[in-house]
Amino acid sequence: MRRVRAEILNARRLGAFQSITLVAPEIAERARPGQFVSVAVPDDRRFILRRHFSIHQASRRGGWAGTLEFVFDPHGPGTDWLAEAKAHQFLDVIGPLGKAFAYPRGPSNCLLVSEGHGASSIFFLAQELRARGKRVDMVLGASGESHVFKPIEAKRLSQTIVIVTADGSMGERGSVMDVVPRAAQTAGTEVIYAAGPRRMLRTVAEFCIDQRIPAQVAVEEEMACGTGLCFTCVVPVIRKDGSGYDNLRACTEGPVFNPARVFWDRWMSEETRPVPTPPEGFSPVVSSWPA
Repeated sequence: MRRVRAEILNARRLGAFQSITLVAPEIAERARPGQFVSVAVPDDRRFILRRHFSIHQASRRGGWAGTLEFVFDPHGPGTDWLAEAKAHQFLDVIGPLGKAFAYPRGPSNCLLVSEGHGASSIFFLAQELRARGKRVDMVLGASGESHVFKPIEAKRLSQTIVIVTADGSMGERGSVMDVVPRAAQTAGTEVIYAAGPRRMLRTVAEFCIDQRIPAQVAVEEEMACGTGLCFTCVVPVIRKDGSGYDNLRACTEGPVFNPARVFWDRWMSEETRPVPTPPEGFSPVVSSWPA
């Protein structure tokens, strides 16, 4: 990871979200889908901690080479301040941080599932998968039309796309999991990637276990330091031998995890519904992916 003083190239609204593009070649060159950056906000008593954002795009070549983009939903004093940032201002940025998505080694049909601004890292992943000859299909979920992330861009990146909103203002009415089974069957899905709120990720995990579909998810967890020192962002993950679980840090061992090994009941203590037992012979470890 590198710490840089990055100039803002562009700042703009994307529906309900805010996008910031930085000139940061030292980070962009190393960035991979699923990773994030840590951004400092004004040095006063209101903002002790940095803010952490998934990398939406990282350009290594062409006219935008050396730039990276992150997207966020302003919802507090830190992100509200950042939403007012303008082009040619500078930000103190550390990155890339965290564990990235792994790519299937052979030809694969990949279904990318997201909800809200969780889609930001999924778009970066879609570009990398297509560059490696994989088929990409998408399911975009949101609360309403203003929170559907870049639907036109999603259509360009994917073979098929299903948009679903809770209020029915765009696409189908319902939740992500109302359409994932159909989308996976239509696309002949072999691998599922997902990003978004933990409740949505849990339902994706249950579906993938039931259907024996390998998957990876990028979790959303509150972080303090973002570099593995404070252990405030731990996710309980079952050991490969099933002997127990370990509290793994979303900022270093994650934010990408195998959902079949996340101890969902422990992580979501307010829920009592257990994750289904994997079918006999199903292994959550995908041998065709790098460890």
